[in-house]
Amino acid sequence: MTEREPDLSRVERKKGRNRNKILNSMIAVVIVLIVIATVAIFSGNKSDNEPNDIEETANDTTVNDDKAKDVEDDDKDNATEDSNPTKDEERSAPENTTETEQVEETTNEDGSEESGSVTSVPSDDAIIAETIVNNAWKPVGTTQTGEHVSQYDGTSVDWNEKKQALAYATGLPQDSMIFLKIKNGGGPQKSIGIVSSRDSTQKYRVYLEWVDGEGWKPVKMDKLTTLDFDY
Repeated sequence: MTEREPDLSRVERKKGRNRNKILNSMIAVVIVLIVIATVAIFSGNKSDNEPNDIEETANDTTVNDDKAKDVEDDDKDNATEDSNPTKDEERSAPENTTETEQVEETTNEDGSEESGSVTSVPSDDAIIAETIVNNAWKPVGTTQTGEHVSQYDGTSVDWNEKKQALAYATGLPQDSMIFLKIKNGGGPQKSIGIVSSRDSTQKYRVYLEWVDGEGWKPVKMDKLTTLDFDY
């Protein structure tokens, strides 16, 4: 019995070593499994995060595109509104034009046409085309003092001031007018002048009245069709 003890100890030691190897192998396998599980867990988390980031970026891009489109649409609408008149403006424009034309061309009940302060009345007289009254006419001024006496001598200050008033009413330059006749107009402070342009294309009969301290003032003017009548 004593001689077999060493053999049994070697067998036990051998079995112990085998058990240690198996145990170490199992521990190694467990460690490998743990590593694999850890890697799998981190890989899964990373994969889950990446799509979210991509999705959020895509959503942000979509929102920005929508905002840009809205701004672009607003700009187009504003440009269209600026370039096209509104219906109210389209309706009001013709009305304004009509009102202006009515102000500029007003026909009175007696057949006269009035433009601003100028009244033009057509005439049935064979020698008169129309009679014109301009409310804007003013006295031409005078250098005369004291009591006024109308003069028809062709040289006096009063005579020359009459010629000045005739030129003022007709709009013709005084040095290019023909003064056919200047005569009494039916009272001591009234005169009538018959004048024309040098080529006789413009012919007028002008009625003047004296204003004390201010000179001769045109009050009425006939636009003549002919000079072939008794002055």
